[in-house]
Amino acid sequence: MAAVLSFFVRLAPLIFFLLILGLLFGIRRMTQARTEMRGAAFGLEREIASHHTRQAISALAIAGFLAIAEFVLVVFLVPNMPALSQLTTPTMNPLFTPTNTFPLEFIQTLGAGTPGATPTSQATGCIPGQIDFTSPKPGDVIQGNVALKGSASIPNFGFYKYEFSPTGSDVWATILADRKPVVDGDLGPWDTTAIATGDYQLRLVVTDNLGNELPACIIPVRVKAP
Repeated sequence: MAAVLSFFVRLAPLIFFLLILGLLFGIRRMTQARTEMRGAAFGLEREIASHHTRQAISALAIAGFLAIAEFVLVVFLVPNMPALSQLTTPTMNPLFTPTNTFPLEFIQTLGAGTPGATPTSQATGCIPGQIDFTSPKPGDVIQGNVALKGSASIPNFGFYKYEFSPTGSDVWATILADRKPVVDGDLGPWDTTAIATGDYQLRLVVTDNLGNELPACIIPVRVKAP
């Protein structure tokens, strides 16, 4: 259901354009039908003109109803559905464009904590097959553009996102997000070239279609600058 609604939201400009064309077509047909009706001299001609009038009215009614429904969906319904409204925020990219858009001040502080310390190898909050990372493993040293693998699949799935933070910090930066559930597969990439060498936390957050956020899977990793 959420995927269907998000589809109509993403294509709203095109849908409104097509509906406007439909309204214009209906108005044109109505004008032609009235002209036919005024010029009809026989019963058969009046019957045909009346049929064309009904067709025009039906086309106008359908286009108008769809336009109102699309307007209500985009303006009133979707903004009040947390699972969809969160996906349209600028901090996430559901199309998986591999770019990091972190604030410069945040990037400058990354890795400034304990680059010489050994990160813990324990994960927290992970549920195998539902909310977990299979690659990298807790405590792994990673470098460059890393392919993250694991699972993000729960009942009533809404979307997932994955984020990172310097070890010891509670400030998280969203990397990417997606609306498609994943089971033991590719979650997406993480380009670590923009951050400094150091110890970090990587977390996977899954939200259901009602906007309820489940406990995150968090693993420690060490990033090595190129």
